[in-house]
Amino acid sequence: MKKKGSLFIGSYSGIKVYIHWTFLILIGWILMSHFQAGKDLGGALSGVAFILLLFLCVVLHEFGHALTAKRFGIKTHDISLYPIGGIASLEKLPEKPGQELLVALAGPMVNMVIAIFLWIYLTSIGGFPGTEEVNSAEYWQNMPMVNKLFIANITLAVFNLIPAFPMDGGRVLRALLAFKMDRTKATRIAAGIGQGLAVLFVFLGFFYNFMLVFIGLFIYLGAGGEALQETVKNAMSHFIVRDAMMTRFTPVAATDSLDSVSKLVLESQDKVFLVADQTQIHGVLTSNELIKGLSQFGTNASVAQVMRQDYLTLTSSMPLQEAYEKLSLSPCQVAPVVDGQQLLGILDKENIHELLMIRQKLA
Repeated sequence: MKKKGSLFIGSYSGIKVYIHWTFLILIGWILMSHFQAGKDLGGALSGVAFILLLFLCVVLHEFGHALTAKRFGIKTHDISLYPIGGIASLEKLPEKPGQELLVALAGPMVNMVIAIFLWIYLTSIGGFPGTEEVNSAEYWQNMPMVNKLFIANITLAVFNLIPAFPMDGGRVLRALLAFKMDRTKATRIAAGIGQGLAVLFVFLGFFYNFMLVFIGLFIYLGAGGEALQETVKNAMSHFIVRDAMMTRFTPVAATDSLDSVSKLVLESQDKVFLVADQTQIHGVLTSNELIKGLSQFGTNASVAQVMRQDYLTLTSSMPLQEAYEKLSLSPCQVAPVVDGQQLLGILDKENIHELLMIRQKLA
């Protein structure tokens, strides 16, 4: 499946790797910064080569997470590269503390293994600088690429082990705490520690390096988001799909015109339509597809031309938490709910949020 705005560059063990178009901005910035610093074309290309090798290490880091998760039966849909780093889209995170600990540690350990191999190589060729070179500004400006990669991999490992979400260290801390307490409480404590560190980073950033301010804000928001997500997951554990699904919806036929469906939108509050007949579900039509279809094909086009067919099918007895995870990873975030051949309703994430909000208010 293609990923919008990203270029497929390869796959391993069934895990596809994509590079986002914004990565080109980083390459362009590297070239410009080298030229502005007075470097020739060779120096600029060397800078680009270093960035590409560094992001190769990032990909290997993400594969560390993905392949370890695979051992526990957890799929990884893809790995995406952005200018700020890489993201492995795991189907879900392990619930068992021991498994989460291994998955979280796998990424930084890959960087440490790379650093060890580079250390062995540099030691064998006498590539480490002496005291005079280390104290020389010229050495740091013209450091050999292998030495840069050695330092970069150690930095990646250490940075990712900071005990704060969304870094790996936050998940390591939660896993260790979860050996002694329930996961929700462990997440809350780990998130609190992470936000405390974030405040410290912001404070230090104003006096030493302003980049720490951005890192602190990133950690603070990530820790808060992780705590909220875990709270929501815990709340969902008490429900099944039947509790949240919509049973009143308007089905449309694949042969219906977009004009007739647009009138239904105006006459009702429906924003999602199930494309089905008496015996079969053919697809899902959301307001986004309807608007794009009207713009591209006109009012006389049929629903079949624009409906989505990459939808999930859920059962009414499925745990709501599992359904939410599937919807989050699906390109079509609305799903029909069936029991056997019988269509019972439809479900999207908005239904789930409304159910949780109502139950919270009632509680």
